Amino acid sequence: MTSQPSTPTTPSQPASDFNHIQHVVAVLSGKGGVGKSIVSSLLAVTLQRRGYRTGILDADITGPSIPRMLLPDGARLTEDPRGIPPAVTRTGVKVMSINLLLRSEHEAVIWRGPLIGRAIQQFWTDVVWGDLDYLIVDLPPGTSDASLTVMQFLPLSGAVLVTAPQALAGMVVRKAAQMAEMLQVPLLGLIENMSYFTCPDSGQPHAVFGPGHAEELARALRVPILARLPIVPELAELSDNGRLEDYPATEFVPIADQIVASATKPRLPPFDVNLHGV
Repeated sequence: MTSQPSTPTTPSQPASDFNHIQHVVAVLSGKGGVGKSIVSSLLAVTLQRRGYRTGILDADITGPSIPRMLLPDGARLTEDPRGIPPAVTRTGVKVMSINLLLRSEHEAVIWRGPLIGRAIQQFWTDVVWGDLDYLIVDLPPGTSDASLTVMQFLPLSGAVLVTAPQALAGMVVRKAAQMAEMLQVPLLGLIENMSYFTCPDSGQPHAVFGPGHAEELARALRVPILARLPIVPELAELSDNGRLEDYPATEFVPIADQIVASATKPRLPPFDVNLHGV
């Protein structure tokens, strides 16, 4: 088992006392490989461009990827007597991820559920986020410890579901949606990622992964479809080099606007949740 990453010493007064976060929005799927982290990052970047003070909390403790996408030169956290300072991207998006606290981004985090949950809680209580209009939380796949901690511990304003065209992805997304509903988290809408590829020669769209099921899924979940996003090969290169902010992301503008319009006031604890086996 790897050692726990070292963190700056936190004062007796929690950093959360200095934070003023208007809306916390989770991005979830339940299914891995659908592009949640890219969607989370581009949503945060777009909100920042629209004039909102924005941050990203990378809740994927064992498979973090947000810093690699947004911080081309890595990041060294500065000292702050109030708590753990987040990294800041070129356009001003604040970022906190376990990878920022490890000696190397390649170091594995091999933790059991309670440690993962505690780390996520500390990303809320011990990080000096300051004044934010939106904090985007990038959730890992699945409906277990990390997702449960985020949905029970954080005052979420809502959640955005991300799926892919395959029916299998839709099936798993329904599980994540059911979890959100059981935990009284409002569902803000559905994004179908990798919906099609536009041929550069003909300009014609092609459903590489087959016909999508967004309408059927959205109807079953009673949520709006926020967007059907195309496959963009450029995103892979930009993400690998920490330059995701260079992508124009014009297709994310209506998504961001819809989230701004539909995000509710944050749920205030204690949350009235009754889950069997939890």
